[in-house]
Amino acid sequence: MKALAKLQPICTVKNTMPILAHVLIEVRDGQMNLTATDLEVGVRSVYEAEVTTAGSITVSAKKIHEIVKELPNEEIYFSKKENDWAEIVCGKARFNIVGMSADEFPHFQTGKGEQFSLGSDLINDMIAKTSYAICTDETKYNLNGAFMQIIDDHIEMVTTDGHRLGCCKKPITGMNSDALTKGVILPKKGVLELKKLAEENAGGEIKISFEDNNVVVYTATTTMVIRLIDGEFPNYKTVLPVNNTVVVAMDRGKFISALKRMGVLSSEKAKGVKLDVQKDKVGMSARTPDLGECTEDVEAVYDGEDMSINLNPKYLMEFAAVVPDNSVELKLKDALSPIIMKPMNGEDCLAIIMPMRLN
Repeated sequence: MKALAKLQPICTVKNTMPILAHVLIEVRDGQMNLTATDLEVGVRSVYEAEVTTAGSITVSAKKIHEIVKELPNEEIYFSKKENDWAEIVCGKARFNIVGMSADEFPHFQTGKGEQFSLGSDLINDMIAKTSYAICTDETKYNLNGAFMQIIDDHIEMVTTDGHRLGCCKKPITGMNSDALTKGVILPKKGVLELKKLAEENAGGEIKISFEDNNVVVYTATTTMVIRLIDGEFPNYKTVLPVNNTVVVAMDRGKFISALKRMGVLSSEKAKGVKLDVQKDKVGMSARTPDLGECTEDVEAVYDGEDMSINLNPKYLMEFAAVVPDNSVELKLKDALSPIIMKPMNGEDCLAIIMPMRLN
């Protein structure tokens, strides 16, 4: 069940090639390999099995998952029949389903290049702190993923959708990779599947290698192939604000709660929230002509001049949700300039958020 569930997001029925909605089952030498791919992300996992006769077949990933989900918690017997039919027997239940030849399944590429290792927890943390800002506009294909690069003794992951930017930087030592020195763009689907793999392998190491335009990722039981986005990621360093001298800090939990209350009166036409930064507090207000208005003051650490800025509350909440610190810090310049948002006591991640113009 776990093995088949892991492959469901990859085997989508929207693909133009029917074989891509199938899972490849290969058995030999006491092992069962399960493989799925949509030609952008491919996953192969290895499991122990009692193998009477070696062989391979592909079957509908969705149907075999639905079948196994309804079977009793007993041993399942698989066998390949003539014309690529598959028989599944468990207890007194017996299914015969139509399959396809394993020869039609796309080649699963495994990396042969130089391997290096990254901690699973490091990868998981970097993705958690940046994936919220991946662009969903498919016309901006070079922004539809996460940019990963080694700079000196740090590895960085950066995402942007044009309205905000997420960045996470972690120290690493003794790691050489030509591909990562230049920088690579991992597609959004690959990023999310990589995060799941890192969560499964919590506390361990993930091996990585590059071959052609793919990154190949290994754990003890799973191999994942992700096709990189072939494009140039924008030079994000040119948009990092440098003169944001107004610094205000707030309790993260109280800030998120207040933003959620502001969101009750938001609509597609009026998504913004106004922040009035004042001594020892931030006044928050949201107004929608056809719904009403809401105001709330949040305690803050600030002792400067008053200023106001309009921001998208969703962007603020999504970053605040992944900050490990109890306090968040906003660095502002003026009402029309982008803000920096970061943990009050941390330097490994930040968000850049563009202000909004409210009528």
